[in-house]
Amino acid sequence: MSQGHAWVLGATGQLGRAAVRALAGDGWEVTAVSRGGGRDGRWDDGVRAVALDRDEEGALESALGEGCDVLVDMVAFTPAHARQLRSLSGRVGSAVVISSGAVYEDDRGRSFDTQGEPDGFPRYPVPLPETQRTVAAGDATYGTRKVALERELPAAGDALPVTLLRAGAIHGPYCRTPRELYFVKRLLDGRRRRVLAYGGGSRFHPLHVANAAELIRLAARGPGSRVLNAADPEAPTVAEIGAAIDAVLGRAAETETVLLDGPSPGGGVGDTPWSGAHPVVYDMAAAERELGYRPVTGYVESLPLTVEWLAGELAGRDWREAFPKMARNYGEALFDYAAEDAWLAAYDRGRGA
Repeated sequence: MSQGHAWVLGATGQLGRAAVRALAGDGWEVTAVSRGGGRDGRWDDGVRAVALDRDEEGALESALGEGCDVLVDMVAFTPAHARQLRSLSGRVGSAVVISSGAVYEDDRGRSFDTQGEPDGFPRYPVPLPETQRTVAAGDATYGTRKVALERELPAAGDALPVTLLRAGAIHGPYCRTPRELYFVKRLLDGRRRRVLAYGGGSRFHPLHVANAAELIRLAARGPGSRVLNAADPEAPTVAEIGAAIDAVLGRAAETETVLLDGPSPGGGVGDTPWSGAHPVVYDMAAAERELGYRPVTGYVESLPLTVEWLAGELAGRDWREAFPKMARNYGEALFDYAAEDAWLAAYDRGRGA
């Protein structure tokens, strides 16, 4: 029995690919929308692929025709996108929109936007609930734009029920900024020692694409106006992530991890894409209560496919070519082996090694 018609905007992105599979598998008639109109080889043959630029005036409204039962939006980033969705009220039964944990700020006004400042890393409650205050709406950063988007959407009210999912650190195949690259590339490059800041204890709650797709599937089945965190069942430490990747690649007996008591000494040494002075762990009680959410995978269980995909993307390519957004976001310091080796040499001399 068909659940109805689902439109997925941003269907060929990392989250979109998984969401299309989950919805089609749940009995939805799915229209997969992307700028290129491409397909994923794992999609059901019944999925309809459409090429569309949602920023082209009138294009989405025209292509939508008589409407759909649920519209899933992976690529809503601005208040203009929110107003576009609101304008579809009456033609769309409900919407599921991806937001971000970057919207939160702590009780001292610190957020992901201030983490580069002295004592600027936010200290959130553990776990972090949806009721935590957010940064001010604006257009200066990713987080402030997501807040502006969120503020526009509730104005649609009951005419367009919207589930907003505040995503954690997304991981899995097809990620444009795969944090796991930090460990995978080092191991593939033959490096057996690594340095981790903050004692390797940093925790930045991840979200696997399959768990995100499950949240989307549940929200599509049970429309409502709500804001929910989106994360995996566990938030491993960065040291635990490194050990898990070692195991996947069969290098567990070969690696040595040097732990720093505090932050990086500079040059990117010990500073990973998960590193932070305080834990970021999302409270998933609301999603469990309101949607009946039960994760479909855990972090460690999901790693083999992610690592296999990363290794394939890196084969014969410079990491900056394979992951240009990762290079832009984190810079050369992410793999500054010379700085790392110099620090380790000084560390060994200090120990009399």
